[in-house]
Amino acid sequence: MPEIATMTTNKLMAILTGSEGLPAAVAALSLAQNLSLVPVSTAQIIDQNVAPDLAERSTIINYPLVYVYCSKVVNLLREKFRTFSGNAELVVEFRVSQDQLDDMQPNLQAYVDAGTQVLDSNRGDWGDGVFFGGVYELAFNGIKHGGRNFLQIGKISFVVEISTD
Repeated sequence: MPEIATMTTNKLMAILTGSEGLPAAVAALSLAQNLSLVPVSTAQIIDQNVAPDLAERSTIINYPLVYVYCSKVVNLLREKFRTFSGNAELVVEFRVSQDQLDDMQPNLQAYVDAGTQVLDSNRGDWGDGVFFGGVYELAFNGIKHGGRNFLQIGKISFVVEISTD
């Protein structure tokens, strides 16, 4: 069911890059909490699942980066006469890199917080049989060498329910 993965990823990309998406949420959070976060543009939100070291070798990168992808699709056949009735696991992965460790983790957590705010405001029906109930999981990797000397990754993982003909 690759078309399910593509459809759900495209819907999430539309939400994150929309007028009330991630760039606006980062700007609002930065202002509200008096943080000096680097703004996120829609060009920095990429629908791809690529390892950091490979991405750095193949393209010019401006951090922070946000990768959006579907990591899993399951057809549970909950509805007898539907072609697909199951779920898809989506991931929003934030990558922050800088040359000093100072404020790296709090900045990453702020970007992830902005992402959860966007998801919280988009609970419910995403159209075309895709529904997001609002449950998500956060994961933060340790800081390692990469990017502009140091790299840290934070992920938001969540499941959307899908019912299509």
